[in-house]
Amino acid sequence: MVLIRHIPFLKAVLLHSLTAFGGPQGHFGMMLKTFVQERKDISHDELLDYNAFCQMLPGASSTQVLTLIGYKRGGVMLAVLTLLVWILPASILMGALSFLLSYFNERDLQHDMFKYVAPMTIGFLAYASTVAFKLAIHNTITRVIVVASAALSFAFFKIPWMIPLLIVVGGFVTNLSDSRYPQVETNRKKIKWGNIWLFVSVFVVAGVLSETARKYDWPNRRPINLFENTYRFGSIVFGGGQVLVAMMYEQFVVRPESEKVMQRNPNVVKISRDDFYTGAGMVRAMPGPVFAIATYMGGIAMSDRGTGWQVLGCVIGTVAIFLPSLLLVLFFFPIWNNLKKYAVVFRALEGINASVVGFLVASTLYMFKDIPLGEWTDHGWMNVAVIIGCWFTLQYSKLPTPVVVAACMILGLVV
Repeated sequence: MVLIRHIPFLKAVLLHSLTAFGGPQGHFGMMLKTFVQERKDISHDELLDYNAFCQMLPGASSTQVLTLIGYKRGGVMLAVLTLLVWILPASILMGALSFLLSYFNERDLQHDMFKYVAPMTIGFLAYASTVAFKLAIHNTITRVIVVASAALSFAFFKIPWMIPLLIVVGGFVTNLSDSRYPQVETNRKKIKWGNIWLFVSVFVVAGVLSETARKYDWPNRRPINLFENTYRFGSIVFGGGQVLVAMMYEQFVVRPESEKVMQRNPNVVKISRDDFYTGAGMVRAMPGPVFAIATYMGGIAMSDRGTGWQVLGCVIGTVAIFLPSLLLVLFFFPIWNNLKKYAVVFRALEGINASVVGFLVASTLYMFKDIPLGEWTDHGWMNVAVIIGCWFTLQYSKLPTPVVVAACMILGLVV
């Protein structure tokens, strides 16, 4: 009964989820208007504090900020309901797209409509790299980290542990000097790290089950592998949906094509390049979190097994990608005021962000390289025009993201 008084708040969250375009930056602006200026659920300073805290966690940052607004209003239960109301519209739309794509494929309609989705996606990623570079790279050490991260990510793009390794190394390197963020002596309470046990337990159990299922070739093991892959993404991805898209591209498209993986794990979860680019492009036109792309990827990964399995894939993708964000933000937020007193956290974040920017640059170059030669022969000049056009449009205009996506779709039909 207590939750009844929060129905107006949940309605506001639903309306936000249906109109929030533009990724985390756009979401933040809309949250400022709706939940601070109009509804006054939290103060401006609180929203800034929540945003700073969530930028230090892996996972969907705008989702975590909105979850904290619900947590502040009504505790854990309202936080969970807020999360569900926020993610369901985008997840349902992306799950439906995984079924709609099969409909298109059966009628051979996909080719023209989605002809320029790949270069459009590269244009979006290039824009994200530009913005991230301006925000995160301000001194010599971060410039060195971004160049090294870009080079190593591009050279070893197929190695799954390269990304988290670069993130750890980047955070370590910027902690070698304390001149930028010196530690100020202050009273700090002891942090109770035991609260993170559930997050770690799910991570470990999922990893062990996935590897055991692969090793002994369990029947119908794909859902287990899919959950582990997606939960791992949600647990380690820094930098938002653009980085998640790049990670999924490496895991589901590039890695399954390597000879080593095909010999060692022929039944690995994999998604075709065209299907991946379609989802990566269409998610830009959807309101809500970009992380909802995991719902689409889960559905596509299970689409060859029938409707029931495909629905299961959508559910697994949704739960596995957002569960780490929920667990991390609710477990760490009570100690956030304590963590803010540790300069080591801010120094590490500087290197982490630089590493992420390097990975975004490498992903842009790798996806550009991965466009087949045949496409360059047929309409290569248009690919370049779409990439450059998307970048300029996003950089220098206020044109909404859905309009950019729709324009690329129409372009595929007419050119």
